[in-house]
Amino acid sequence: MTSDTASAAALDPRRLATSITRASRALHDVQQPDSHWVFELEADVTIPAEYVMMRHYFAEPVDAEIEAKIAKYLRRMQNDNGGWSLFYGHEFDMSASVKAYYALKMIGDSPDAPHMKKAREAMLARGGASRANVFTRIMLALFGQVSWKAVPMMPVEIMLLPRWFPFHLTKVSYWARTVIVPLLVLMTLKPRAKNPRGIGVRELFLEDPQTVGPTPKAAHQSQLWFTSFDIIDRVLRITDPFFPKGMRKRAIAKAEAFVTERLNGVDGLGAIFPAMVNSIMMYDVLGYPPNDPNRALARESVERLLVIKDDEAYCQPCVSPVWDTALAAHSMLESGEAADIEAAKAGLDWLLPRQVLDLKGDWADKRPDVRPGGWAFQYNNAHYPDLDDTAVVVMAMDRVRRLDGTTKYDEAIARATEWILGLQSENGGWAAFDADNLEYYLNNIPFADHGALLDPPTEDVTARCLSMLAQLGDTLETSEPMRRGVEYLRKTQLPDGSWFGRWGINYVYGTWSVLCALNAVGVPHDDPMIAKAADWLESIQNEDGGWGEDGNSYKLNYKGYERAATTASQTAWATLALMAAGRVDRDATQRGIDNLVQSQEADGFWGEPYYTGGGFPRVFYLRYHGYSKFFPLWAMARYRNLRSSNSRFVGAGM
Repeated sequence: MTSDTASAAALDPRRLATSITRASRALHDVQQPDSHWVFELEADVTIPAEYVMMRHYFAEPVDAEIEAKIAKYLRRMQNDNGGWSLFYGHEFDMSASVKAYYALKMIGDSPDAPHMKKAREAMLARGGASRANVFTRIMLALFGQVSWKAVPMMPVEIMLLPRWFPFHLTKVSYWARTVIVPLLVLMTLKPRAKNPRGIGVRELFLEDPQTVGPTPKAAHQSQLWFTSFDIIDRVLRITDPFFPKGMRKRAIAKAEAFVTERLNGVDGLGAIFPAMVNSIMMYDVLGYPPNDPNRALARESVERLLVIKDDEAYCQPCVSPVWDTALAAHSMLESGEAADIEAAKAGLDWLLPRQVLDLKGDWADKRPDVRPGGWAFQYNNAHYPDLDDTAVVVMAMDRVRRLDGTTKYDEAIARATEWILGLQSENGGWAAFDADNLEYYLNNIPFADHGALLDPPTEDVTARCLSMLAQLGDTLETSEPMRRGVEYLRKTQLPDGSWFGRWGINYVYGTWSVLCALNAVGVPHDDPMIAKAADWLESIQNEDGGWGEDGNSYKLNYKGYERAATTASQTAWATLALMAAGRVDRDATQRGIDNLVQSQEADGFWGEPYYTGGGFPRVFYLRYHGYSKFFPLWAMARYRNLRSSNSRFVGAGM
């Protein structure tokens, strides 16, 4: 007996079974009355801080209880160095720190309080608030803290540009589109926050804030491209006063119409916080009163993002019920008990009517002949379904179809497959929301210092779409889209064997996604592409048997994996990946599963303060509270299933 198999045999099957049962029962207990799952989705402090600033911008009546709870949350999230960061363990971020400090001051924290003084010193030591990003500068301009010359020129006449023009709304991502359009109105009309208490943050600047000039080139930007766009920016500043009034009026009307068409009821524009807030402010500056139906809907959409607890509160960037429900269903199906399967089926039945079948969203600008058929991430977001959610939902439905022969999901699966095939990009990959969003030069405009203006194909979403196609029966021999997708993954594998993870942190997530896909499409486990990736995963395993990686892995000068604390979700991804690579009997896999068994907490779940979800690399990260609840269950149940079967082959797409 090899050391690998001997060690694998050492994991007590009874204890593993107990852990699986405890986890599945805990997941049962948090299923919503209507059978879906939804867990908290936490970003950094900028979102709750911006919620506070929004209320003060409109001079809304002070909700002392909510503000006190948000203040407590903001204080708890402050780092020992005095500043605030983008994810747990991150050192410092200027923009997050400026907004958190400003919000606390608005709530009533004295600038002389020790935590405020410490925060101020941390910011000044790093160059002050003028080092903040574009979105923070826009907020500061709206509150009159800096002049509008500190903000890039984005005239609302952008709405009237022809499609062939180098900058057009169809050339940027959905999230950029929904945030930018109402923002164009604000940046053109330049309203001033009501700010009834007159709170400012002059003390956060080393220089006179009114002298702060244009944004400098960001680290990811090309000097040549940035200089070219900067010249255009300067020309626009000179010519802006001379733009014809009639043209400006038409542009504003077009922006308003864009927002209103996509307002999305109480789920909000784009179903994401920044776009929602911008839409409210746009309606306000256009003269709509608070009780106007559209403005009131937009305002309610923001309120629905609040998470209010006994002693703290914060605001989510969006909600994730479709994603959570689909992934929880996979975990329950893997667990396999009758009650678990019924819970998964109920969740999928909740998902079924949420498929978007009757509305062609913005994705149709580049794929006009494709019929809709996707699911969105949130409760409702019909203009913006995404391929990742859709593929995961389809795979779960197909698993149920295989279990009991039901035909009720057949039409949904067929329409979703048609939509996903229709949105494959020319390079063989798939992106999250659009096809062929490859205008990389736009990340060099002064406005794009965040580097997240686009939605290009990525390894993780490509892998998910391939996993779905393979699970549905497509093969490399019969499917040209599948062959192109696998070739895309071959080209994007890094020299160390890993793959980049766009929507989860990071190379562990990307490598898990791709190994699941390669296994599903039938790439042999001894193929160097698979073997090298599995070897890489084994090489980065922590001493405690788990895996960990943090948001620092997105840095521009990334030179290879850097060790990070173990997390339950990343340990689950790594073990699922190794099993997909045919390594269920390896010592590394057993140690990973044992780590999950050992670290399970009394409530049946796993504690995970770390952020393992991706938003925008280097700018915005997510802590999915559900990840540490369903992924460990999934991994443990699969390990049990494979070890107790005659086959060591993972038959599901993921």
